[in-house]
Amino acid sequence: MTETKPRIRDADATKARILEAAKKEFARLGLGGARVDEIADQAKANKRMIYHYFGSKEELFKVVMEEAYLDIRTAEQALDLEHLPPREAMIKLVTFTWHYYLDNPEFIRLVNSENLHGARHIEGSERLQDASRRFTGMVGDILKRGEAEGVFRPGIDPVQLNITIAAIGYYYLTNRFTGAILFERDFMTESALKERLAFNIETIMRLVERD
Repeated sequence: MTETKPRIRDADATKARILEAAKKEFARLGLGGARVDEIADQAKANKRMIYHYFGSKEELFKVVMEEAYLDIRTAEQALDLEHLPPREAMIKLVTFTWHYYLDNPEFIRLVNSENLHGARHIEGSERLQDASRRFTGMVGDILKRGEAEGVFRPGIDPVQLNITIAAIGYYYLTNRFTGAILFERDFMTESALKERLAFNIETIMRLVERD
């Protein structure tokens, strides 16, 4: 009994290192460009252990994608928005989403990569579906509370709202290089990022608040 515990801990630590290395490699080069040898090297793990734990590079990518989505969903649930006034909760959610994208650039690149593959790796994931339903339900509850208090407009679809909150931050960051040329401004200075967050908040609040 005592002999198996260190092995379990070692296995968990090895898996965690592999997943972290794989996340960086897949975010950098996508599924097609990523190399298992490089992932093993960065994880300080034997290449055979990757196949032992995950079966194949594609299966490893599937796990990385699932964990990436679960990470943001878990972080959103931890915001404790259900205990905040509706308006404050909505502002906090918009702010969180923006900072999450800034702090986790790999997430955006992984999402881009998975969309190129038609989302086949996350399709059918019950864990993701459950997490997404909880998130949509949480946002829907904020909207209902805001409507009941007379501060939010009635009839707002939480799914459409979630898409908009994600899009106004996601697009800005994925197009920051082309945007900098086309609009002749640096999208990533501290002042530009603060200005963008303020604009995101104003946009969403104008969308949900009563006139």
